[in-house]
Amino acid sequence: MKLLSVNLGRAAAVPYTDHPEGVTGIDKRPVDGAVRVTAPGSKGTGASGLAGDAVCDTRHHGGTDQAVYAVAREDLDDWERELGRPLPNGSFGENLTTAGVDVSGALIGERWRIGPGLVLEVTSGRIPCRTFQGHLGEKRWVKRFTEKGAPGAYLRVVEPGEIRAGDPVEIVHRPGHGVTVALQFRAVTTERELLPRLLAAADALHPEALATARKYVARQPS
Repeated sequence: MKLLSVNLGRAAAVPYTDHPEGVTGIDKRPVDGAVRVTAPGSKGTGASGLAGDAVCDTRHHGGTDQAVYAVAREDLDDWERELGRPLPNGSFGENLTTAGVDVSGALIGERWRIGPGLVLEVTSGRIPCRTFQGHLGEKRWVKRFTEKGAPGAYLRVVEPGEIRAGDPVEIVHRPGHGVTVALQFRAVTTERELLPRLLAAADALHPEALATARKYVARQPS
């Protein structure tokens, strides 16, 4: 398991975002050299965990529990075959493109060590949005991405560090609850009846997903 690329984006004006200033950092490209990764701070004020990376709409992106976004190269390859077009590393706006890592099959709370010092913890799957669809330029992209159910993973920073392309990825902790990123994604999108199962992941889960699950359970007949 290894890191194929570290991808950073710059703020750019586009016609397909609902950001008040019409800008997005979703167009991320691989970079050479080491990149520092740290916890960016709370959502709404904190942006990307990667130094030099732009996250523009902090209402929906970035912050402590979405500090880093990872996508498996294997999933990009699968989409390449389906879409009939190349998808370079960074095409989904991911910070990390991995090889040999089952990103969507990772457990909530699973911890990865990348390179000599960085430790990340899986929090949730990525929910597709209008900006993502506009960036890809594919019709019905939000629906198609949701139906595929391989969203990639958001991660929080447990121990800061520097990473670069080629660094090994090691899973250093796997919780025993069985709640995967893919299951969490399905629960909050198309299969709400799965929401009670998310509670097993407890505070490792993205706070918004945890609140959604708790609210759903509270509304069920006793």
